[in-house]
Amino acid sequence: MRKTLVAANWKMHGTKAFAEQLLAELNSGLESGECSAEVVICPPFPYLGVVGAAAENVEQVALGAQNLSEQPSGAYTGEVSAEMLLDCGARYVIVGHSERRSLYGESSELVAAKFAAAKSAGLMPILCVGESLQEREAGNTLKVIAEQIQAVVDLDLENTWQSAVIAYEPVWAIGTGKTASPEQAQEVHQFIRQQLGEAGPATQILYGGSVKAANAAELFAREDIDGALVGGASLQADEFIKICRAAD
Repeated sequence: MRKTLVAANWKMHGTKAFAEQLLAELNSGLESGECSAEVVICPPFPYLGVVGAAAENVEQVALGAQNLSEQPSGAYTGEVSAEMLLDCGARYVIVGHSERRSLYGESSELVAAKFAAAKSAGLMPILCVGESLQEREAGNTLKVIAEQIQAVVDLDLENTWQSAVIAYEPVWAIGTGKTASPEQAQEVHQFIRQQLGEAGPATQILYGGSVKAANAAELFAREDIDGALVGGASLQADEFIKICRAAD
């Protein structure tokens, strides 16, 4: 049976003091109330150590990163490898977030290479897929999702989807306050699960895109939605804790 997973993507926000305070509040809140969800915190690179140390003794909280290099090592100034993330205590890493695809030109092929690098090192990739508003209005949502996933499938990795997570994030709903309806989200999640074939029933598939406490429970209630990748709301301890508790 798939467990609910709630991952926090802090993006480029915070300071060391902010990270320490937020983690203290999260730890206190998660320990004091019922919460069956697995929780992943993905801070900016400089604060991996801070978050890792704060989460070390909290069983249900794992450390994640927001990105990685597809290269194992070498003369790649400014890049961070999977082995480095693992060495910092990370267990998860986000790959292919829409902001990486749109702002930094990451192709589906590059995202797939990063997915493979994470898997090879023993990290659990959270593969982000999603369509733009223009693509949805043109009726191409499922086509776009299929192509993004196929880039990973084409690598023909061993046990591709074992120890991997997929996050469906409609680009038009990220940071806009708009959220795909539970029906829209379920349709895409069901399609993704079917596309994964035999691995589909066991793979965690998250929803991302303006997730907040007010809509989390309704989204999580859908059969194929296994949790959320949370952006802005993960920077507010009370709000994020409510999202995590919505898993119950």
